[in-house]
Formats: sequence, C-alpha cells, structure tokens
Amino acid sequence: MAGEATLPGNDLSFHRLTPADVAALVRGEGDDAVVEELLSAERSRRLLLLRALDSGLARSALPRQENPSAPYTEAWALLERAQRHAPKAFEDVLMSPNTGMWVSLAVRRLRGRSYEDAPLWVVAGHLAALAAAAAARAGLDFSITIPVRQGKALLPTLGCAVLPATEPWSTARIAGREGRLRITGSGGEVEVDPQWDQPGAGWLPVRRVIVGAPAAPKPLVLEELDPYRTFPHPSEASLLSHAEAEGWESLLSGAWDMLLRDEPVSARAMHRGLMSVTPTPARERFRPHSSTAGDAFGAVTVSRPDDVAQLAATLVHEFQHTKLGGLMHLEPLSLPPAPGGREELFYAPWRDDPRPLGGLLQGIYAFFGVTRFWRTHRHVADPAYAPLAHFEFALWRTQVWSTLNLVRGHERLTPLGRRVLEGLAERLEEWMADEVPAAQLGLAEEVADDHRARWRAYHLLPSAAAVEEAVRAWRRGDALPPPALAAEPVLVPNTEIRFLDSAAVLARYRLSDPDGSWRHTAARYDGDAGGVDGADAADVLLACGDREAARTAFERLLAEGAPAAAWVGLGRALSEDATQRTVFRLLLEFPERARAVQNALEAETGQPADPVRLAAWLGSAVGKG
Repeated sequence: MAGEATLPGNDLSFHRLTPADVAALVRGEGDDAVVEELLSAERSRRLLLLRALDSGLARSALPRQENPSAPYTEAWALLERAQRHAPKAFEDVLMSPNTGMWVSLAVRRLRGRSYEDAPLWVVAGHLAALAAAAAARAGLDFSITIPVRQGKALLPTLGCAVLPATEPWSTARIAGREGRLRITGSGGEVEVDPQWDQPGAGWLPVRRVIVGAPAAPKPLVLEELDPYRTFPHPSEASLLSHAEAEGWESLLSGAWDMLLRDEPVSARAMHRGLMSVTPTPARERFRPHSSTAGDAFGAVTVSRPDDVAQLAATLVHEFQHTKLGGLMHLEPLSLPPAPGGREELFYAPWRDDPRPLGGLLQGIYAFFGVTRFWRTHRHVADPAYAPLAHFEFALWRTQVWSTLNLVRGHERLTPLGRRVLEGLAERLEEWMADEVPAAQLGLAEEVADDHRARWRAYHLLPSAAAVEEAVRAWRRGDALPPPALAAEPVLVPNTEIRFLDSAAVLARYRLSDPDGSWRHTAARYDGDAGGVDGADAADVLLACGDREAARTAFERLLAEGAPAAAWVGLGRALSEDATQRTVFRLLLEFPERARAVQNALEAETGQPADPVRLAAWLGSAVGKG
C-alpha cells in the first residue's frame, strides 16, 4: 500500500513530544518546531488510516455495477510509484488538509457512518484522484480512472476539469504524459498544460495566494474546489469572483502582517501549519463564523470578516483548535463517560447550547488564544478601534477564566488535561490583573453576566414540585418563597435557542459607532446588514444606556408573554437602581426561577404577576450582598 517505502514492514514510529513542546502547548503556545512535531504525528495517523481503508476496501467486495471506477489496486500502485519517484510530491498530496478529511470520512463510511450522499465507489474512488494528482506532480506518465462529481473531475491540490456530465456521479479517464494531462469523460475532454496553476478551457486551478514579505512569504490555498474542504460534510465547489478573491487576498495579507507584529509565536506556528483557508460569505456584523476539524490539520473555514483585526483573531482562534487537536491525537485530555452513563453538559459562554467536557476544553483553549491576541492588539490598535479591542480582551478574559475554573478539577480530566488547564490558568491569572479602561471593563462584565443569565433562563428548569409550591406561596401572600425553589435546577437543553450573544453584539456596535444608525435599525433584523438578530427595541435601549426606558419596555414585553431573555433585560435595566438590588440579583443569577413561576402563575390564573414584584419576592430568599 502507499507508504510502504516510508514505513518498512509493518513498523510505525511512536510519536512523543519533547517536554519543552508539551510545556509550550500547555501554556497555549507552540511555535513552528512544535507544529512540525504535530505534523509528523499527523502524517503517521493518515498512513494508518490509509491502511485501514485499504483493508476495508479489500473486505467490502462491492458488486461491479456498484463500483464502476474501482481501480483501487491500481491507485495504490500509482501512489507507491509517485512516492518512490518524487517523495515531496507524494507528501504534498498526503498532507493536504483535504486528504486528512477524506480518508477519515472514507474509513467511517466503511464502518457504517455516512457523511455524504455520494455512492461508496465515488468516496473510495477519491483515492485514484489523489494518486493521479501525486503522479502528475511527480511528472510520471500514467493513466487511471477517477470519479466525477456533478461534472467536476478533481485532482486534489492541482485543480479540477469541468466536463459536460449530466449525471451526478460518473467517471473520467486521466492520462499524464510528459507533464501534460488529458482528462476524458462522458461527452468531453480537457487538456491541461504542465502549468496547472493557470486557468484554461475546462480547467479550474487551485487558487493560491502569497502573504507576508518577500523575504519570508507565506503561501496559502484559497480553497474553492475540493469537496472535502468543508466539514463534517463535503460540499460542492463554490467559486470566488475575481473581485472576491482580491478582497480575500487583501484581508489575509493585512491579518498576516498584524499577526507578525502582535502574535509572532503564533505566526511562526501558522507559517508551518496553516495551509488553506476556505472562504464563505459574510455573516451578520460582529457574528463571524469559522471552523476547523481535527481530521483536516491546517485548514480553516471562515466567513468574510468585518475587518482585518477580526480575521486575525479568528485565525488565532482556529489555529488553537488545530494545535490542540493535534495534541489530542497523541493523548486525550479527558476520559469518556462511564459505560451507560450520561454525558455531562456545561455552560460555554461562547455558545448558545450546553457543551460536553471535550468540547468545552476545545473552547477554553481556542478563546485563550483570542484573549492573548486582544491583550496585545489593544495597545497598538488605531485609537478609534482601541475601545472595542479593550472590550474584547476584558470579555474573553472573564469568560475563559470562569469556564476554566468550572472544570479544572473535573474527575474525568486526564493528567495531560489537568496540566493544560493549570498551565492556562497560570497565564490567565496574570492577565486578570491587567488594567482595562473602566467603561470597557464594566461593559464586558455586564455582557458576560447577560449571556450567562440568558443561558440559564432557557436551559435550566426548577423542579415542577418546587414551582407549584412557589405558586401556592405567592397566592397565599407568604413573605418568602419556598426553600425548595433554591434547589439545583435541571438542565434541559433547548435546541431552538439562538443568538444569546445579542448583548455583546450590541455592545460592539456601541463601541464602534456610539451614535450610529444602528440605534434605529438593530431591532429590525430582516437578514440585511444593520440588524441584530435576537435583539428587540428594549435591548437596543439598554445598549444605548437608557435604562429607565428599557425597564418600561421590558415590563411591557413580560406582560405580553415575552421570551425568557426579557427577564434578564429587566434585571440589567434595574441594575443601577439601589432600591431594586434584590430584583437585579435574582434576575441575573437565577432568572429561570422567575420564568418558571411566572409561566405557572399565568397557566393557573390566566394573568401574569407584576414582574418586578415577583422578582423581588423570589429574590428575597437569595441573600443580601
């Protein structure tokens, strides 16, 4: 099989990071040398997966009619030939992020888990496309059949030929001779010169950009073509226009220069390990989307950013995931739940949904990197941008610190997992003492409290018996709510809830443009720029600092059966009223109690209680502070 020349016999190297490398990763860092070691381990992992795929295909014995391309032995032989003739060409194809994604999904497919609609012969036949790409890069003469998806015959890392196929899945024969390629499929033929990076009739090359200074250029693939550029599901090609490609190149160049200045260690690591960026369209302002996959080391999917600093922070965030994913391929950070046990879920300040321990650790590590970026960048940002940068640092410092302390002693952490959390905590504890301007610090703390309270309001439920007892106590006129209502609520994930971060988004608008038109459009979100999904007029009043008007608006909303988030907004609106301290604390710390009791009261009596009076009564048992 492919890789035999590198892995003689059946022997595979055991990969172990040096103590210095582990220490760097534990601190949330790691330079190019650390990434090199992670890539070496990733290489071995991919070769093992290729062996597993080879073995699985040999056992699958698909009927010929289900397997029209099926030159698997031919593909293995061509890969071996390319590896012997031009090892670097083979390595370039093997270590492409998309190859890692494909081989992982293909092995899962053979084991009964499907992530795409393509027939198995198309998924497995991608091996022949990889072999053809490696052979072409090696300058070999060869001929092999490859699968065609929606008329596109892909040669990974090189480009794809566009054929006039009418069926979703078909095949093409690719022949290489003296550096030239001929791709022949149903109804058409495409010829490609040795300059694969140049577009031609029927040929779309992989788009590459170079960022950084000429003395130390950083190549990146702008990935548009390969179906395995997206995860967890493959997707069809999505081509950038010339203007879009130029825009992305400019943004990436600016972000790279910023990282070289503000995050030099991360930049060195990314210079070695960041290989491709898959662009996606812009999202709502201040809500960019990005992702990575542990199986696709070196790839990042990212929506078009609002600005260069946002893109730089996003690249740091995603490369933190990449580094931690590589480390976790060597040794886990946490143990699985006990057999038959339920997966414990936790609050994650960067998510709408509750997260399992493994996902929470990934988020902690990624947002630690984001915190580090803003910690430096806020001191060198343009003066008009600095307030937002200070806010971002203060917000993520608070969120990571609280989440880290939530799980740092968890029983399911492995020794390495405990080391990682302790290493991050040691660094973050120092940052907690860093000064932040009072306005941005206070706003970040308020926004952090808002997100946590909204999460509780939607995902936590007091016991039904305690709520019923509270309703009876309220209707009797008891001075205090029943003690049973203070018992730990039950976590019942609400899968429909989104946009719990709307307070943070509005805060960013306010910091970026205090008197801008967003004040009039933010509550009218209709999918166009300028709106904030999840925000209403009361939220905007609160973001603008008009707490009295916000209180009135939230009270009206609650009288009309508003969503649970309105309880949190009411609490924030009352935060500066010294006479309403009890209400404020209850609604920011335990809004689920107000929501549950109010809902039960309305169901029983047909009338909601006055929200401030109810919250004051419920809060009377919380304690004073």
